[in-house]
Amino acid sequence: MKKEINVFDYAKEIAKSIGKGVLLTSKADGKVNTMTIGWGTLGIEWAVPIFTVYVREGRYTRELIDKSMEFTVSIPLGDYDSKITGYCGTHTGRNQNKIAKAGLTAVEPEIVGAPGFKELPLTIECKVVYKELQNKNAIDKTLNDKFYPQDVDSSASGSNRDYHVAYYGKIVKAYIIETK
Repeated sequence: MKKEINVFDYAKEIAKSIGKGVLLTSKADGKVNTMTIGWGTLGIEWAVPIFTVYVREGRYTRELIDKSMEFTVSIPLGDYDSKITGYCGTHTGRNQNKIAKAGLTAVEPEIVGAPGFKELPLTIECKVVYKELQNKNAIDKTLNDKFYPQDVDSSASGSNRDYHVAYYGKIVKAYIIETK
């Protein structure tokens, strides 16, 4: 069961959760992957509600979003097992079923192809309306050195040499997955 919501009514909860980690999920060619993100913004652009996510160039999730041009963001409400976001933020789904290994229960989406998860029930479904690779020459040098050290392999979680692609997702549905 899903309770449709106005996503802006939950802006405070979303902002608090992003810094701790939320799940970004994509699906293409019958493959589903989720990853933990700690960067994201909720806002209005082009007179529509937008959720912007940032994904490093080398991530498997980026490949799937580029194919499908849609994604979901799953956000915890209340207590949840932080091992889920810990696992999903440090393992790749390229060659394993990360969703099963993290103990997640997928819930069918309403509009996009990527699922939400019972364990992180606030779900935002998005269709990409714009994407852009960050311009490495336009980033403040201190931030560039900290988040994009060129001596760290691209497969490393956390800071590595890959820059981020910003995906602006038009919010097409937002709801809370209710379990009873």
